[in-house]
Amino acid sequence: MQSAKHEFLHGIKDELPILVGVIPFGMIYGILALGAGLSEAEAQAMSVIVFAGSAQFMLVQLAGIGTPALVMIVTGFVINLRHALYSASVAPHVRKLPPLWKGILAYLLTDEAYAVAITRYYKRDASPLKHWYFLGAGLALWTSWQISSAVGIFLGTQVPSSWSLDFTLALTFIALVVPALKDRPSVLAALSAGIVAILSAGLPYKLNLIVAAIVGIIVGLWSEGNRNE
Repeated sequence: MQSAKHEFLHGIKDELPILVGVIPFGMIYGILALGAGLSEAEAQAMSVIVFAGSAQFMLVQLAGIGTPALVMIVTGFVINLRHALYSASVAPHVRKLPPLWKGILAYLLTDEAYAVAITRYYKRDASPLKHWYFLGAGLALWTSWQISSAVGIFLGTQVPSSWSLDFTLALTFIALVVPALKDRPSVLAALSAGIVAILSAGLPYKLNLIVAAIVGIIVGLWSEGNRNE
């Protein structure tokens, strides 16, 4: 049986290859956050409190145009709805853990940490310490995100405003979305969301993004349901 230390270190080790792609996004976020008008402290605090890359990119953009707080909260909620699915998937494996453990792992539950942790949970062995593996993977990601955000924030103070790095936001989302388009439901969800976002671009406070996200989710679920029939 593996020890807690072994599980923890193994989780860190398995998360490391993913961090190669995460670190540049953290740096870009830090630069964009300052460009949107956030202070250095506010930008870093968002990485600590929100700790969700795609949501942070979107919230920074909304903050930059003075979007009301309620709209930002709803937007962040919609973007992070997928975490409810992650939670449902992980729940049976952490059901017997104390509340403190559940709270810590819930905070660390991100796309990249989930992908690594759920693979460990699905392995057929009787280890009762797999939550230590989850903790190692989650903390590795959290640490790299905080450091890369801080580096981006530092670099952001050195980058002239004339450089205008706004285009990196679109490139970032393209890089996140394209690898995930692996089946018909995901492709239809992305296409429908993109079309709706363009057609409703005139809505105030970037509400077209919320509408597009909702339409994309509905279309994806509809397509998935038809495929399973």
